[in-house]
Parts: sequence; C-alpha cells; structure tokens
Amino acid sequence: MLLEQLKSQINGFLKENREQKFTAQNMADGLHMTSAADYKQVVNAMNALVREGEAVDQEGRYQYNVNAGYVIGEYRANDKGFGFVKYDDELPDFFINPENTLQAMQGDQVRVSTLKPSASPDRGPEGKVEEILSHAYERIVGAFSLGSEAKNMIGELRISDKKAMNFKVLVNGDGLKPSDGQVVVAEVVTFPDKTHPRELVAHVVETLGFKDEPGMDILQIVYAKKIPSDFPEDVLADAKKIPSDVLASDWQGREDITEQTLVTIDGADTKDIDDAVVAWRLSNGNYHLGVHIADVSHYVTEGSSIDKEAYNRGTSVYLTDRVIPMLPRNISNGIASLNPNVERLAMSAEMEINPEGRVVNHRLHTSVMKSHARMTYDAVNKILEGDVFVQEEYAQLTPMFKVMGELHEILYKMRKKRGAIEFDAPEAQIIVDDEGKAVDIQLRERGTAERMIESFMLAANETVAEHFDKLEVPFLYRIHEVPDGERAKSFFEFSKALGHPVYGDPSKVTPVMLQKLMNDIAGDPAEQMISTMMLRAMKQAKYSPEPVGHFGLGAEYYTHFTSPIRRYPDLTVHRLIKWYEKHGYGIESQAKYADSLMKIGEDTSTRERRAIDAERDVDALKKAEYMLDKVGLEFDGVVNSALKFGLFISLENTVEGLVHISNLTDDHYEYDESHAALIGRTKHHIYQIGQKVRVKVLRVNKEERTVDFILIDPESAPTTTIRVATKDNGKFGKGRNRDERRQNERRGKSEGPKQKRGPLDAKQGQKRDSKRNF
Repeated sequence: MLLEQLKSQINGFLKENREQKFTAQNMADGLHMTSAADYKQVVNAMNALVREGEAVDQEGRYQYNVNAGYVIGEYRANDKGFGFVKYDDELPDFFINPENTLQAMQGDQVRVSTLKPSASPDRGPEGKVEEILSHAYERIVGAFSLGSEAKNMIGELRISDKKAMNFKVLVNGDGLKPSDGQVVVAEVVTFPDKTHPRELVAHVVETLGFKDEPGMDILQIVYAKKIPSDFPEDVLADAKKIPSDVLASDWQGREDITEQTLVTIDGADTKDIDDAVVAWRLSNGNYHLGVHIADVSHYVTEGSSIDKEAYNRGTSVYLTDRVIPMLPRNISNGIASLNPNVERLAMSAEMEINPEGRVVNHRLHTSVMKSHARMTYDAVNKILEGDVFVQEEYAQLTPMFKVMGELHEILYKMRKKRGAIEFDAPEAQIIVDDEGKAVDIQLRERGTAERMIESFMLAANETVAEHFDKLEVPFLYRIHEVPDGERAKSFFEFSKALGHPVYGDPSKVTPVMLQKLMNDIAGDPAEQMISTMMLRAMKQAKYSPEPVGHFGLGAEYYTHFTSPIRRYPDLTVHRLIKWYEKHGYGIESQAKYADSLMKIGEDTSTRERRAIDAERDVDALKKAEYMLDKVGLEFDGVVNSALKFGLFISLENTVEGLVHISNLTDDHYEYDESHAALIGRTKHHIYQIGQKVRVKVLRVNKEERTVDFILIDPESAPTTTIRVATKDNGKFGKGRNRDERRQNERRGKSEGPKQKRGPLDAKQGQKRDSKRNF
C-alpha cells in the first residue's frame, strides 16, 4: 500500500476514535497487515503522521492530535517586540507581530494560528500565538541583588542567560533568602503579561555560591541549560552495586578475543575509553578490521535508575574545564572503560575490507577482550611519521599501526570517491588555570591517527546500519538528510555569482556535486566563503528510525554504535543488536522497540543540541574572558560573516568578534545579499567571507560573551564594481532576515544551535564529537 494512502486510512481511523490510543501492532492487526514488511509500513506511516502533527505519540501509543489545524512550535523572540515560531526544519518560520505574541518568551512552546498564509517559498506565514504550552524559563539562574523598589519584593535577579537579560526578575520572600551577590536558582511564579510585558516574579529554591567563585561562571550556564550535573542518590547507590571486574558468569555466550592485539587510541587526557581496534592483512589481499566497543548495555540495564538518568542526560557534555558524564564515573571510567591489560566486555564489529574500501564480510557479536596498550594520538602519529624512537618503544605494535595507516588511506579514498564532504577548520582548546580562568587558546591539530580512528569508527557505524536496514527491522539511525531544494537553489545561485557554478540540478543535489565544487575551489580566495555558505544550506544531523542515509558522509547507511559510554543512541543500538540476536526478526520481536524509537530519536537529538548549546556558550564565555586584557591590541583576522549590521571577524586563535556597522565610518555600507557582502556606497570597498583584515579589540563583555572590534586601515580593503540593489530580494535561506537571525543566534539572542565546521560525524580526537551537527 502506498504510504500516503496508508497515512490517510490510519489518520481517518484515529480521528473517528480520537479518545482512544492505539499501538502500531493494534493498527497493523486491524488493517490485516501481518507480514514484517507490512508492519514496518504501518510504523512508518504512523510516525509520519506524528511528524506532520496529525497524531501524537505517547510512549508508543498513538492518538489523534486535537491540535491538528494549529501549529505547535518554539518561539524565538526579537528585541524589537516581534518574534518567529519555528515548527519545521523545512518550512519557513511563522512571523508573529508584537500584538500577537501573547508575551511569549524565548524558547517557549506555543500553539499558533495562521493569520496570513506564506507569500512565497522563502517567506513564512504570519501567525498569532493562541496559547503558551510550556515556558522555557520556569526555572532561571542568575546573580541575586538585595533590595528592590517593587512592593513585597526582597531583591532582583540578573539572569545569566543572555537570551533573557532584558527581562527584570523580581524576587519575592516565599523561598530562600540569599545574600547579595549569590548565584541562585529561582522558580518563576508570574510570567510576563500585557501589564508587565518585561517582568517576572520568582522565588529562590537553591543557592549555588557567590558569583566570583571559581567555576561559577560555567555552572550558571549548566543550570541555565537544564543539564543535570549531579547524579541522584539512588543512581549512585545502584552504580556502586556494579562489580569493578568482569565476573566468570559474564563470559557465557561470548567470544574470547583477549589474545588479539587490540589497542585503544585516544587523547592523552581521555578517561572514558569506549573503543579498541585491531587490524591485519588477510592472505587474499583484503584487510581484517576489528572495532570492539565497550558493552555498556550489560551493566546499564533497560529501565533501571541508571538507564533513566542516562536517557535524561542523553549525552556526556564536554566543557572547558570539566566533563558532565552521561553515566556515573565508576561505570564510565571504570568497568565500562577499556583500560589496558584488564578483561572487559565488548560489542564487536569484525569486518573484512577489500582494497577498494568495501566491506565484503562482517560479523557482529559479543566478546571478552583485553586492550594490549593504551595509545595516544600523539604517539601513533609519531609512529606513522617514522619516528624511530617511538617505533622502537612500541616495536611489537608498530607493524600493525602501519597496516592501520594503509587501511585508513583506502577507506578515506573510498569515502572521497562516493562524495563524502569534509569541512576541516581549526578547533580551539581553551587552557584554564587552577582558578578556572582562561589563560591561553591553542589550536588542535588532527593528525593521521585521529583521522584513522575516525575512518574505523565510520566503517563500523555504516556496517551496523546496513546490516539492520537490509533486515528491514525497526532500528535507530543517525541521519543527515538531503538539503531541501530552495536552500540548495539559493546556494547554487550564490556560488555561481562568485564565478564557481555547481553543476547539476539543485532539486536533486548529491554529495558528489558539492565535493566536486570543493575540489574546484581548493586554494581559491572564495573557498572559505563558499564552504561556509554550503554548510549553512545543509540540514542538521539527527537520530531517527527512518534509514534515509547520511548526506554529508555520502553514506547510504549510518548509525551511532561506537560511543555508548557517552551517547544514549549508541547504548540503544547495542540493545537492539542483542535483542534481535536473541529473539529473531519476526513481527513479535520487532514490536518490542518499534513504537519507541521515534521518541528516543527525537529526545536524544534534542539533548544533543542542548549539549552543543552549552559547549558553545562556555567556549564563547571563556574566549571573552581570555580577551579581557587584550583591549586595545591589534590582531589579524578573517571575515567570518558579512551581515546588514556588521562583520563577524575570526582571529587566528578562533576568537570571534563583531565590527558593528556603526564602526565602519569610512563610508556608508550596504548589504548585498547575493554576494553576502558589505559594500561601500561611495568608495566601493567590499567585505566578504574569507577576506583578511587587521582589527583592534574595542571592548569585551564576559557576561554577555561578546568581543567587539574596529578595523585597522579600512582604506586598504579591495574595491568592487558590484552595486548594491536598492531592494532586498531575500534569496538566501528561509523566513525574514534569515542570515541576520542566524548571526543573532551566535550572539546569543536565539535558541537555535550554532553549526560548527569540522570533520564529519565520527569519534573525534578529544572526545568532542558531541559538538558536531553531523
């Protein structure tokens, strides 16, 4: 049955029985769709109805959506009083006039009615907020100031989250009574209304410490993002019950691979080691690659207190001076960590790979392993570079590392051939002192060892995904969808305007098209500009039961299997592998997870974005802190973005700051959207992405995480024959002022996650892959 026909049939039934809830199995039985393939069709149709807002999924039970006809989305506020509601990754946002916001705040979940339909594909409809379904700021974090002019109030709270800094928070005496200067958590009891549109009332429920204490700046961000940072007592108690060594009973049903020369390769400071690798040449000319992953699911059982807390966290969060782990440390750094010379339980993916980089055979199984060495990226890089002293130190392992290097090159060439796109840009490591103050910023370098492990993790993830997709059973995938036609068309026009056309149909864009463009512009002055705009045209990667592949990697199949210590989706994938191995692939077996995978995918994707936001905000905070004593100094930089309100400049150390349009005083500058450039009306100087500039630090605000620059010698900027059109044609992106709103996000005025450039979706050298949107 065609998907649309099936959706229509199911939706009609749900609508007629709107008071009842049904599982996918109920629906399949009622439709007499009893085969495994039919059941999967039913699940896909019901999940599609949920995505489209026609149905709701309540823990695997589906019901007609009484809000059908309205739009449910996230409110994004503008300082001028109007706002936008994001409700779909593809469609333009709703525009909300100031009189129709219902005083919604940034991040609120709202129900919206349509006042005016969309006028064009890139301009959203106009709507009205009918109801605020949930408030983003039910709990807020900030510094308490004693005393208030308002009646019956003991003080005021300065919100640390800069997205709400313009709101006044009055503190009543119903809760704790903190001291002046303490950082507190407050519960909001009164939200903005028509009478007090910029005012909230709250009472204090927790004190965190004084604002000048070491680490308090980061802790405020952690609390503001609602990231759980302390494990509940019952979780810690249950974690202590887990043995610290592999028990004799744990060997049952597992392969003994302790004699294989497995090694772990990680950053020097890594403590949660979740993958080990081994490789050798086969007699037929192929390669054996073993990727052995910590079997976390053996210890974190489904439905346990530890599991529920891990789900709530979704991922470990890697901040400048701390890690907030997904699992208690005696698990993440202990029994589940693949430490050297000790037995550990593993989930193993063993692959036979031919000289073209294709996996021709594979096996997935449980095992008992032993790491023979805890290697660092630095040491393996030196071995692969021919450092004889390090080679002698690891004489028994050096031949294997050379085989691994060969295999990595094969896999890398295979990915390039199929069109995988790699955005490689400098990534910073912020160095802090004992007090948590930023004292240096160092650029991380990704050597062959880092890329090699990335290749091996990608191969394992793809192999696992393909295995289960071909079985046609419910599974959890990591997906990166094809860019939508409008975004692709806009990017194609942008690239063509710079003299670098993309050859192909934007409505059928492929990774190979974009990879060819990247190859053509390598070393060209326009390279950074085009690659930046290309990334902005792409979608975000996410978790989903729909096996649509991974566009950026050029992969038909992809999942996350390799990091169960620090990503909940990987833990779920391990459970699925074990479940199907034990119970088979029939309809009854499929029903176990079929109804829950969509929800798991949505929740873990949301928590991943929460972690990305927190990491981004902490990086911005610490970079601003580092620049505090640099006011008045000059630096070389590159234009990272040109917008209507100014230029964002990136320094060589990755610090980003703004040259506001008001500080471009040598001419009157206008924004040309088709070239993403600011152009002087009289002197015709032009500023575009990728352009080198010299800047002076004008001011730094750590609290707002901002750095402001002024240009040195603007007269040296290149000139252009381009003349700015008088009317903004609004071509690139969706909705009103898309580029400006995106940059506002980077300045903290919107909730949306900032995409970062970098290698695609695999394990990264410093355990930072949670920062990647791929």
